[in-house]
Amino acid sequence: MQVVTTLEVGSTITKANAFELEGGLFRHIGQAFAPTSVAEGDVRIGMDAAIAAMRETSGIAVDRTQVFVNSSAAGGLRMSVHGLTQGMTARAAREAALGAGAIVCHTTVGMIDDYDVEDLLEARPNIVLLAGGVDYGEKEIVIGNARRLAAARLQVPVIYAGNIAVRRRVADIFAEQGVELMCADNVFPDVDVLQIEPVRRLIHEVFNKHIIAAPGMSGLTEMSSFDVLPTPGAVLLATEIFAERLGDALVIDVGGATTDIHSVTDGSLEWTSRSIDPEPRAKRTVEGDLGVYVNARQVAAMIGHSDDEESLRFLRAIPTGEQEEAVTRWLAEHAVDIGIRRHVGTVSDLFTPTGKKQIVRGKDLTAVRWIVGTGGALTRIPGGAEILGGIRLGAGARLMPPPEAEVLIDRDYRFSALGTLAQAYRDEVGATFEAWVAAETGGVPGEEAP
Repeated sequence: MQVVTTLEVGSTITKANAFELEGGLFRHIGQAFAPTSVAEGDVRIGMDAAIAAMRETSGIAVDRTQVFVNSSAAGGLRMSVHGLTQGMTARAAREAALGAGAIVCHTTVGMIDDYDVEDLLEARPNIVLLAGGVDYGEKEIVIGNARRLAAARLQVPVIYAGNIAVRRRVADIFAEQGVELMCADNVFPDVDVLQIEPVRRLIHEVFNKHIIAAPGMSGLTEMSSFDVLPTPGAVLLATEIFAERLGDALVIDVGGATTDIHSVTDGSLEWTSRSIDPEPRAKRTVEGDLGVYVNARQVAAMIGHSDDEESLRFLRAIPTGEQEEAVTRWLAEHAVDIGIRRHVGTVSDLFTPTGKKQIVRGKDLTAVRWIVGTGGALTRIPGGAEILGGIRLGAGARLMPPPEAEVLIDRDYRFSALGTLAQAYRDEVGATFEAWVAAETGGVPGEEAP
């Protein structure tokens, strides 16, 4: 038997999880929480406190050689993306950044001007992603944007993932300004071709090298001999492995400030054949205005309850009583509804010289087999499964998950932990997901667990 530990360092809470590895499966044996200590100048204080709390409650001795870390502290991984066109390279760059676990804080399309630079400086990204042009296509706008970004001297790493024909020239421009530049394969090398995986890998490398060296964060690498992952990137990796083993999946995480939605599916042939834009198999969207505590009033305003203080009277960060839980459940239901409608693709009519035809824009979820709820709002508050069951609407104006999709609740909030372990134990994580689903469904999809 082998004990492995994961540490999730959030903006406010650090969570420790312990797993026992036996027979190729991870068994969850302990969990504990402590306040994150970035503000105190050393993130290790909170991490040590979480480990100590887990030792007290579960009697688990942590093997320091088997500690894995993911983090969204210090505001998470903030990126700006810069592309040539809204529907092509800028969107491809954004998909790559979100898929790596970043928060996209600023986007520009076309030639960058002085106002764009001012907005970029105000956004203060951790990493800049410059794309633009299919391979051997448009050059001048990409080169002009490289000059603008290099001259801005943002003092953050820059990744170039655009037209390969000007890669050397772009590299020279940044070198002349003394700005660190890393290059990845073009995110949009040809029309209707998305290639985001190389950029995702490079973003993780930059995250480990630069972001976790920020004040108070340097202790992350000292706690683990493995790469530190952005927390949302760990969740998407877990979703990908889940889908490999069990079929197309949708994972929804409703938090206090944001709602993150991860989908891994190619869609159904019926609808993807009508798609006018390429979509990645693994897609993540972040809804920064949908949260059940920090952004509760924004959610209430979206559904016409902006002045209804009575509805929010029992709002709490950590609900304990029935009325407090009811408010959080109400907000979570609307956050899921609004968030999934932003994530999912739409069907519309296009009138052509040969007649009317239907076209699809965005992600087709009609082939999703599993809907998983994770995060505090869906796992700690009663009613999470019913909320997720309500989005099983099938194909209509939106391409929603089908009525037969199974709903699972990650009650122990382990998805990000298992995604973090997957960098060293991919097969074991996949087998663990299979065992979990078998236990939840009684071994037969379509039947409820005993």
